Amino acid sequence: MKAIRGVLPFILVAALAACGSQTPSEQTGGGTSLTWAVETEPITFNPHLWAQNKARLLVFNQFDALLARGEDGSFVPWLATSWRVSDDGRTYTLELRDDVTFQDGTKFDAAAVKANLDKLREPGYNPAVAAIQLHAFDKAEVVSPTTLKITLKERDGLFLDFLASPYAGQVSPKSLKEAKDLKAGGPDVVGTGPFVLDRYVRGQEVHYTRNPRYNWPPQGSAHQGPAYLPEVTYRFLPQAAVRIGALTSGQVQVIEGVPATDIQTVKSDPSLSFQSALNSGTAFSYYFNTSHPPFDDKRVRQAFREAVDLDTVLASVYQGTAKRAWSVVADTSPFYDPSLEKTYGGDAAKANALLDAAGWTQRDAEGYRTKDGKRLTVRSVAAAPYVRDRRDILAQAIQAQVKQTAGIDFQVKIVDQGTAQKAYDDDAYEIFENSRGDSDAGAALNLILPRGGAINRTHYEDATLDKWLAGASASSDPAERKALYAKVQRKVVADEAVVFPIYVPSDQIAASKNVQGLGFDPVSGTPRGVYDVRIAA
Repeated sequence: MKAIRGVLPFILVAALAACGSQTPSEQTGGGTSLTWAVETEPITFNPHLWAQNKARLLVFNQFDALLARGEDGSFVPWLATSWRVSDDGRTYTLELRDDVTFQDGTKFDAAAVKANLDKLREPGYNPAVAAIQLHAFDKAEVVSPTTLKITLKERDGLFLDFLASPYAGQVSPKSLKEAKDLKAGGPDVVGTGPFVLDRYVRGQEVHYTRNPRYNWPPQGSAHQGPAYLPEVTYRFLPQAAVRIGALTSGQVQVIEGVPATDIQTVKSDPSLSFQSALNSGTAFSYYFNTSHPPFDDKRVRQAFREAVDLDTVLASVYQGTAKRAWSVVADTSPFYDPSLEKTYGGDAAKANALLDAAGWTQRDAEGYRTKDGKRLTVRSVAAAPYVRDRRDILAQAIQAQVKQTAGIDFQVKIVDQGTAQKAYDDDAYEIFENSRGDSDAGAALNLILPRGGAINRTHYEDATLDKWLAGASASSDPAERKALYAKVQRKVVADEAVVFPIYVPSDQIAASKNVQGLGFDPVSGTPRGVYDVRIAA
């Protein structure tokens, strides 16, 4: 067996020992409660079912994963103190901490990890995770209370990333069996994390209190022991102006999701701090539905992209704060293919020539192109809980451009999640918009691009593409994976124009200057939880 190791240090902070019975918050002035305004309300508080990148910062307040990622992106210990991988890449042996308890008093052990893995493989629980992150999973065996052996059906280069993801957040076995609404999560779905979710008011806020027994943060944390803050309230304020107003008026101490129009205001205020980071995973992109007209014709897909002067659109909507994307993979990923840069887009003459060649040569009274009496219409249907970063305004700007430039009728609808899902099920859309914050872009690509992918809403099928994706997932060689993913990107972006990459998502944090310890996950680029956050005296 070859070891991929990490030994979790059990270090008592000298200052804590010197202060006797004082808590960390009493030593540091971190005992004041914190109120944080967030843009997006979670659809679920169950880490196994987490899907919104904006909600990631809440997950790790309540739940711990088996591994974490260090500042350099490497895997480091968390609830697992070390791990070994067999030479054939099919057997993972995890050594677990023996001093961890769930918030309901249940002991954390190998049997609990097995219960979580088995639940994730249960039909209908989370089909996407079962099909991607756990597609190679065969079985988990309890060797001892602190040793778990996991066997895969085949080598899987994404498996360690899964063990460090929110999906591997450990839920109490008691919650798995007895929670009133396991899929929604909430106060009776508990983990081992530094905070306990004790109150949730839909549409308004969620409240956490400190877990006084917590003493098992991931390697690399700024301190040991319980969190500094005694309680944290996250208020759901989807309107950017309302979040900014709440911060500047002192109603909240932290906000995430700072609009471009207010960044300079925040930076110029001496009482406030500002931080931002680009996300990992996939870029925010429009995915073209190739299953029916008009995007079953590659020329129309190409024309839509050429009809948009994306640099101008992004400058208008985000005032220079958004980074243009050229590939489905964000350029923060090690798998990004820079050869795609400046290879398409923004050529109005080319857009019109392509549409002429595709037979969309007539115009109706409103100036839209027609063919055989039908208007050139494309529909985007987006679920409101996933709309962030002024993407509604962005869509309106693109809508205006493609009409003016090429006579395309781009219809944009933002609806509830159920209505959006029905449109996807009924194939009643032409554009699917999406970005993924997966720390390994391969996980996202395997959800969106292959035949049968859980959210393959392009309906594009190519056996060679599927072979590349499968090969990259199975490999643990970074160079091999990068080469295969480069082929994938060139196929779906350059060769087939199935994807229209738009911008690389980012997160922003603005806060009162006395709030310390804020920051971003080193791999995902999303805001960290508040375990290391304190309020200075």
